[in-house]
Amino acid sequence: MPPTSARRSRAPWIIGAVVVVVAVLFAVVTLTSGGGGDTATATSGAAEPGSAAGSSGVVTAPVVINGAGLPALPDNGKDPAVGLAFPGISGSNVLDGSPVAVEADGRPKVVIFLAHWCPHCQAEVPVITAWIAAKGAPTDVDLYAVSTAVAPDRGNFPPASWLVRERWPVTTLADDANSSAFGAAGLTSFPSFVAVGGDGTVRARATGKLSTAQFEALLARARA
Repeated sequence: MPPTSARRSRAPWIIGAVVVVVAVLFAVVTLTSGGGGDTATATSGAAEPGSAAGSSGVVTAPVVINGAGLPALPDNGKDPAVGLAFPGISGSNVLDGSPVAVEADGRPKVVIFLAHWCPHCQAEVPVITAWIAAKGAPTDVDLYAVSTAVAPDRGNFPPASWLVRERWPVTTLADDANSSAFGAAGLTSFPSFVAVGGDGTVRARATGKLSTAQFEALLARARA
């Protein structure tokens, strides 16, 4: 067979091989571009149901922010929010729609921000639940949580069902569809924690999954 004919006969095989290689590369890129589910994104597609709790609890609900929002938490270095007033947040309990208010009342507190789809949040909730079961809820520091960044298509939905399954003992406020409470706290990832002193000012902020020792240290910062 003449050389030109041989090249023509091999062309379909070469094109087919290129298509297979491109398809494999695309699959690898798709897999490695996922993950990192603890970073805040434009997430919420949930309808705003008000404060009425249905069979799925309260998914999102209006919140009222009282005071200026905190500056963004930096990746490292000094936290510019320390010493500033924590903005009051009021809204609805994620389980039953009852009123919840996280505000300056003379009591130290730690506020925990959780996203139902975040794998680090899913790992943290049972750790804190077990710690409270073993030691009891602190009597001198109030614990609150905020369910935020709700995204029905990202799994482990709805948030209330997840928290009930985990026997989560912390009073949890439902953030609104725009994650306003989360934004007012100046946070960008999940889980996040804010330690607030009895005077209503921020003592410390932290992000990521905490060990029990780190969680106890955060409680100590709130008491200080």
